[in-house]
Amino acid sequence: MTAARFFVEGRVQGVFFRASARQQAQSLGVRGYARNLHDGRVEVLAVGDVQAVERLEEWLKHGPAHARVDRLERIAADEGEAGPEFETA
Repeated sequence: MTAARFFVEGRVQGVFFRASARQQAQSLGVRGYARNLHDGRVEVLAVGDVQAVERLEEWLKHGPAHARVDRLERIAADEGEAGPEFETA
């Protein structure tokens, strides 16, 4: 089990990034959340199997079709920050 927080920069708001991230996370069995930040980034908390979180990270590098990811930052997170499912806020 691992936990990671991602900050996604680029054209990531208004392009169904959070909803698409939720679909990806749920399909991988990852819990956590995706939420818009006031500075235009999307924050994603991912908790799950190491390989599942890594697969989600690979998806986050590109996002959905209309997104443009310019930068992806990953930092360690605490597993206890995630709820029982993957949510969007």
